[in-house]
Amino acid sequence: MNEKMRKMIIVCAVLAFVFCLGGGLWILSKTGLNFGNDAVSAGIGLYFIGKAFFVGPMLLITTLKKNS
Repeated sequence: MNEKMRKMIIVCAVLAFVFCLGGGLWILSKTGLNFGNDAVSAGIGLYFIGKAFFVGPMLLITTLKKNS
C-alpha cells in the first residue's frame, strides 16, 4: 500500500467516526433520550454512536496493520 492511499484511508476512518458520531448525537438531540415518545429514533441515534466507535477505529487499525 502506497503512502497516498494510506493517508486517504486514515482520513476516511476519521471522517467515518466524526460523521457517525455527529449523526447519532444530532438524532438524539432531536428526539432526546425519552424512549417513550420516539423509541425508534432514539435507538437509531444510539446505533450510530455505537457504529462510530466501531467503524472508524476498525478502518484505522486495519490500515495501520497492513502498512507494517
